[in-house]
Amino acid sequence: MGAKELWALLAALRAGWCLLPQAGYLHPDEFFQSPEVMAGDILNLQVYYPWEFLSSSPCRTVVFPLMTSGISYWVIKSLQQLDICSSCINSYTLLVSPRLLFTIFSFILDYSVYQLAPSWEADQWKALVLLAGSYVTLVFYTRTFTNTLEGLLFALLMVLVSSRKPDSSLAEPTLSPLIGIVTTAGFFNRPTFLAFALMPLLYWAGFIVDSQRSIKAVINHFLKLVLCACFTAIVFITADTFYFTSVGLDNLYNIKNNSLFDVIGRLNEKIIVTPFNFLSYNLNPHNLALHGSHPRVTHFTVNGMMLFGILHVLAIGAGCKMLKQYICQLIRVKSYYHGSPGLLVHSEGKPTLLLFYFVPLAFLSLFSHQEPRFLIPLILPLVLFSTSQNRAMKWKYVIVIFNMLGALLFGCLHQGGLIPCLFRLEQLVHSPESSNHPRHYTLLFAHTYMPPRSLLNIKKRDTHIEVIDMAGSEEETLCQTVEQRANDFTCNDCQVFVVIPGTIRATITKCGVSFLNETLIFPHLSMEDPPHIPFLLSRNWRSQLGLYILQLGRNQQSL
Repeated sequence: MGAKELWALLAALRAGWCLLPQAGYLHPDEFFQSPEVMAGDILNLQVYYPWEFLSSSPCRTVVFPLMTSGISYWVIKSLQQLDICSSCINSYTLLVSPRLLFTIFSFILDYSVYQLAPSWEADQWKALVLLAGSYVTLVFYTRTFTNTLEGLLFALLMVLVSSRKPDSSLAEPTLSPLIGIVTTAGFFNRPTFLAFALMPLLYWAGFIVDSQRSIKAVINHFLKLVLCACFTAIVFITADTFYFTSVGLDNLYNIKNNSLFDVIGRLNEKIIVTPFNFLSYNLNPHNLALHGSHPRVTHFTVNGMMLFGILHVLAIGAGCKMLKQYICQLIRVKSYYHGSPGLLVHSEGKPTLLLFYFVPLAFLSLFSHQEPRFLIPLILPLVLFSTSQNRAMKWKYVIVIFNMLGALLFGCLHQGGLIPCLFRLEQLVHSPESSNHPRHYTLLFAHTYMPPRSLLNIKKRDTHIEVIDMAGSEEETLCQTVEQRANDFTCNDCQVFVVIPGTIRATITKCGVSFLNETLIFPHLSMEDPPHIPFLLSRNWRSQLGLYILQLGRNQQSL
């Protein structure tokens, strides 16, 4: 099978697996930084709004959630209102529609690799196969993360800064405004985008200065970039201010008779600049510690390996070799030498691509909170570097096995029972029997990731369904809550369901309550409550890799 055919097959796998859908649950942010918020705003569903989207602490722009999950939900809402699809809004469409849009957007990566490969002496189709076969592309780039958008904007920026006029070494003058727009949009999506944009912008600036014959032309390029960046920032600030505050057209009309200074003063009090709020929060070490502190070398030693495997090792080896050569060059430089050994030239080892990879990695390592998904934008320069001079070919079997294991772990196993569980509970609470005989449902989740309430498809006006997230509660607290529900005699027609991983199934039996029914959803791997190895070797190994839905029995009321 040729490289083109293999890429097409992997591209079809990416789209098909999205529609299947993928059951793995990577991190709560894939729901709570976009789909959950938009499901509440557009579909009027019961959701949990994360603190970043509260008007008291706005740290995330609303523009990208509106452009992605918002559009997806608006489409299915419109289809249902037009009676084109009578039941368009359900747990499946609520999950898949935003993911499908992100999956379509993920092909921006493929386009970027195809465009950039010749510039870096990489084989286009081999690079595309390496990209499409990576589990990072198959899993992370089909999920609704802000990191996914960050990676796509980084790819677009690399394409823009590498573009040239046809048959010329001059920079394309129309690209300066686009570079400004993409950079600003990336900053508002995640302020960490500046770490990824630094080297491409320096690369572009150096090329502009070298290729232009007059200072006026250079200034013209930079002026276009700055003006478009400022205009883009104004658009984001305006949208966020309208969303997070009470500023609206009515308010503007009310103050139109005031002086210009009064108007500016009123607006300045209300203005919302989400990236500054984000930076203010995350530059506080105490705040970062609340989300987990890691050693500064975690990205280099753990996360890079976890995401990219042998490609990360090859990049580190080449980087060390390049650094050694550069130091030797500096040592041999004589006093009369006025040149520069230069790292940004197209020499053996592709130093520029290594800088595109390691500079963002180094900046992100300055923060104590380090998660693997923060590095997913780096797949583009790493793929281009690995396929130049066929570096990755000798490791192709290792790469295939690594990505198959990664796709299995993160795409299927990791918290893999929670999404199917929510699908099943959504069918239960919306079943014809429940509609004919209204009941009160209590859904209690313990030792799982935060359940996205939007997938239960509960309208805000519905009060007969209660969701309780107990996270990683201690055994005593969990038992107290379960016992309290079992002994609640104020509701005669209540049903309580407890959702727990199989690894703590034995714990809940100590609570002294009975269960009417239990359903095991397989597979489900909880890294917070990992399976016990001896149990994995027993006949009941499936229970250790499963998620239980337990229907709580009611204790008999004493006479």
